[in-house]
Amino acid sequence: MKLVGLFCGGYSSEYEISVKSAKQILATVNSIEEIEAYLVYVSRDGWVIDYNGEQINVSQDDLTFHSKKDGEKAINLAHVYIHGNPGENGKLQAFFEMKRIPYINSNSLASALSFDKWFCNQFLKSFGINVAESILLTRNKSIDYKSITTKLGLPLFVKPADSGSSYGISKVYSLEDLPSAIEDAFKEGKTVVCESFMNGTEVTCGIYENKSGIIALPCTEIVSETDFFDYEAKYLGKSQEITPARISDELTLTIQALTKEIYQLLQLRSLARVDYMIVNDVPYVIEVNTTPGFSPESIVPKMLEAAGIEKDDFWREIYEFEGEIGGL
Repeated sequence: MKLVGLFCGGYSSEYEISVKSAKQILATVNSIEEIEAYLVYVSRDGWVIDYNGEQINVSQDDLTFHSKKDGEKAINLAHVYIHGNPGENGKLQAFFEMKRIPYINSNSLASALSFDKWFCNQFLKSFGINVAESILLTRNKSIDYKSITTKLGLPLFVKPADSGSSYGISKVYSLEDLPSAIEDAFKEGKTVVCESFMNGTEVTCGIYENKSGIIALPCTEIVSETDFFDYEAKYLGKSQEITPARISDELTLTIQALTKEIYQLLQLRSLARVDYMIVNDVPYVIEVNTTPGFSPESIVPKMLEAAGIEKDDFWREIYEFEGEIGGL
């Protein structure tokens, strides 16, 4: 049996969302033959595995732990499902790579690049992919608020650039509100990106790879009941998530093909999701998610249902493929 540690929690404001996603995944992963999976809770105080009712500290050196019932055990496959630091940004993946511990998720470079909203979008822009006009802000640098609104117009979005959290994002309607929005964003990240507002239809497309190739899932249209797709809209039911999206078949195929291109350009692995704003039938990338939510309220499980794919089969196919390419 392969002992899998499903790493969840983390350091961001979305600790509990990560745990909900991981618990949903745990039940399906444990249906895979020769897999014995357990949650590993990650916090700044350490790593704790929930092993058959025992809460046991896991060594950050070699992933071993000591069970009162079963003695010395070791995690020999990691599945990273942390929204934000230190999972979605690639830090755990880098650790596992150094320790030569196989894992499920995109690699450290792909995770770090896609995690940062500014760097990811500039990278994609260099390949001719449409993204919003934006300005990067860093700490301890003077900010010309007027020049931001002049270049980007109003309203505009202010987001933490290097945080996987839905916190700290604001839609700004006036120059007077911009300083406080930027201050709030800096509470969640070290860098902040200001983006132009795009008035269009928001859609998202899930994607993964199995032995048959890269598979783009049905698109989902997001209609937020709040001013934009914020934390309440994502996790507290304040949005309609319509799958398949109410867009033409031609546009759906365009977005699915673009999502596959992005998946390959960033060299992603396992499950990912790309968010878009469609303006005049032209898709603009909003952001790339290498660890999209997988709780019952999340979008990807709804995409799988629309595609007629059972969650057990979905994760089994990913594990089998990752084993082929990564020696799991």
